[in-house]
Amino acid sequence: MPEIKIVTEVAGRVCALPVTTGGNVGDGDEIAFVEAMKMEIPVTSTTAGRIKAILVELDDVIAEGQVVAIIEA
Repeated sequence: MPEIKIVTEVAGRVCALPVTTGGNVGDGDEIAFVEAMKMEIPVTSTTAGRIKAILVELDDVIAEGQVVAIIEA
């Protein structure tokens, strides 16, 4: 199974993680929400599969381009 890295397009603070490790996601499903400039911006899956790892925690400050999760497609 290929592993797909899900990255954020914005820097900010992780304010929500609606998925858990081992859960299934579809293409376009929300993996995390990043608070930036008083807005909550979703980080979405680029493929359907199973969440292998979530690499951030609530309230983590993350950088643009940082890997948030790994999905097994």
